Amino acid sequence: MRLIKHVKVFRENAWRDSDILLEGERIAAIDDRIEAWAPGLTESEGCGMKAIPGYLDRHVHITGGGGEGGFSNEAPPVRIGELIRGGVTTVTGVLGTDGLTRSVESLAAKAMALEEEGLTAYFLTGSYSYPSPSVTGSVKKDIVMLKNCLGVKLAISDHRSSCILDHELARLAADVWQAGILKGHPAFVHLHVGHGKEGISQLIRLAEKTDLPVRVFQPTHMGNHMDDAGHFAKMGGWVDFTVLEDEESNADQMVYALEHCPWEKVTFSTDGNGSMPVWNENKEMKGIGICKVSGIHATVQTLVQRKGLSLEQAILPCTLNVAKALGLPDKGCLKQGALGDILLLDDQLEIQSVYALGKELFHEGRLTFTPKFSDI
Repeated sequence: MRLIKHVKVFRENAWRDSDILLEGERIAAIDDRIEAWAPGLTESEGCGMKAIPGYLDRHVHITGGGGEGGFSNEAPPVRIGELIRGGVTTVTGVLGTDGLTRSVESLAAKAMALEEEGLTAYFLTGSYSYPSPSVTGSVKKDIVMLKNCLGVKLAISDHRSSCILDHELARLAADVWQAGILKGHPAFVHLHVGHGKEGISQLIRLAEKTDLPVRVFQPTHMGNHMDDAGHFAKMGGWVDFTVLEDEESNADQMVYALEHCPWEKVTFSTDGNGSMPVWNENKEMKGIGICKVSGIHATVQTLVQRKGLSLEQAILPCTLNVAKALGLPDKGCLKQGALGDILLLDDQLEIQSVYALGKELFHEGRLTFTPKFSDI
């Protein structure tokens, strides 16, 4: 058990002086003051810092992304320390363009490795391509039989996609929805949306013409198609925006999204360790970079410090909204019974402590555990 003393928690519509009692992986209690004793109880001093839920990053290339332009362009796997320093306590791993030299099997294994070291990690079967690569030979079976598989990844509106037809996407989405029903946990099609001419018009057509629920389609990179994002969110769909290195542009994008979409339907993610190829008008690659997993917290800071959002507003797209989109009711919030994923922020909104599943993994600039392999 651990008692975190003297923090501020947003509850009952205000930031209130609070203590948080953790028991195992979960929050046992949050109250103005908690007096507790038990064998082995550890007390931590919060010094009046603000406590917020740990971030959920729903789109990270945990085994590395890239590969466009040759094998030397493959991005490296994510390191657990990068996620923790960025305040990410729950991550969803995805494949990208390369579903050949990188496999769903290695993705699932990396997710399990991150869990062994203290985080919560999920993954999506599939990649950019259709038919989708899988472990069992079936997307439906992967979702039902593999514990931490939440759905399937696919690319549309991109010159690197498989140009999937409407009836093919409808069949794939139907399989995913059925798998979620069988598993007892909602599953979804997570769609990389490129700069292509159709945007997400294909998703809008299928949502309007089939009996599939709109929530089965969850597009990302929607900064490429802002008007479509607003329309789709008002239909009841989730829309995900990618935060990259330019903090000001990220914040402007998020402010626009929150003004034009229902707040509760907006999420943002980093595309962490994915490649950032630069293409010319002939679709020839002229350069490549890599996305950072630190983008979520940097965007939250900018939204509060430069754009005038309150902290409790700014964190919704990377905490509670993501938890709802992924069907994780014990994540993204600080309340009794929720999982103990907590960030402590100082007056400058810098992360001073990170708790994941009730354990402190980061304190005052240092990891509080030793990763299995070196972690800068």
